[in-house]
Amino acid sequence: MKKFNLLLVLLLSLGLLFLAACGGDNAGDANESDSGSEEESSGSEEDSSGEEASAGEDWVENVTLLTGGEAGTYYPLGVAMADIMTENVDGVSANGVSSGASVVNANELSDGNAEFGLLQNDIAYYAHDGSHMFEEVVDGFSGVFTMYPETIQIVTLADTGIESVEDLEGKRVAVGDVGSGTEANANQILGAYDITYEDINEEFMGFGDASTALQDGNIDAAFVTAGTPTASIQELAASADVKIVGLSDEKIDQLIEEYPYYTRVDLDENTYDSFDATASTVAPLAMLVVRDDLPEDQVYELTKAIFDNLDDLANAHVRGEDITLESAQDGMSIDLHPGAKKFYDEQ
Repeated sequence: MKKFNLLLVLLLSLGLLFLAACGGDNAGDANESDSGSEEESSGSEEDSSGEEASAGEDWVENVTLLTGGEAGTYYPLGVAMADIMTENVDGVSANGVSSGASVVNANELSDGNAEFGLLQNDIAYYAHDGSHMFEEVVDGFSGVFTMYPETIQIVTLADTGIESVEDLEGKRVAVGDVGSGTEANANQILGAYDITYEDINEEFMGFGDASTALQDGNIDAAFVTAGTPTASIQELAASADVKIVGLSDEKIDQLIEEYPYYTRVDLDENTYDSFDATASTVAPLAMLVVRDDLPEDQVYELTKAIFDNLDDLANAHVRGEDITLESAQDGMSIDLHPGAKKFYDEQ
């Protein structure tokens, strides 16, 4: 009996030891499995968090958008665009800054001193081509969208007797500042009529100075490249009898064929409040460009924000009404930034 009891106790002890061992292994396996899942889950969350951070970690937070002179069209539109970016895209604080406009903006963007800029599509083309006012290739920026015509207007006073471009021969003509976009436009239009500087008395000056010179009788006509209605021309018309000299249909077709960044513009009696500007001419297009090295996803979001808030641009300036998704790529003279292209491809 004692032997049987001893044997029974021994068997029960061995059974308990076996169960404890099995239970311990299972618990350990479960703990290791749970621990591994937590580590994998934790690692997954870190990776996911890391991916989200890396998607925006190369974004530029403080964005500078170069415009033009404060009295021009670029400035109010550029400031409105910067405000849209700031108010509608997280992690971005944008600022519209007055500048020397097209040529200056191209150089500043190429030098990495700004992220966005407004300039004429012909100036963007010349910069990438290293021609006209650019002695070498100036690049490092891409297109976002085109906006509105920068109308080339030949301004004179009614009593000069100038009725056509041919009548500029022998006259004193302001052709814009040296190396400016306006001077390039003037040369192209004069060239279409086989007129060179040898045939006129050229004066290098912006329209602010040219307006005074016209009033004083020191020049006979001036080239102006700007969105209409152009404030400085309106100011001149308030104190003088102003006339816009038109181009012939034949020469307009010739210019557009030779310079594909031009588009036809027909001015009428409604273009200016104070005088009838009925005339036909050509125009490059104003455009927004962006530095090449801005991340694709950032440019995508900023472009989308602008097109989601076009009413703000229309409220900033009447030319803002010309900015549409349908016309955004018209006259695009340089490659689109991948972020802008992605946005258009999704529309």
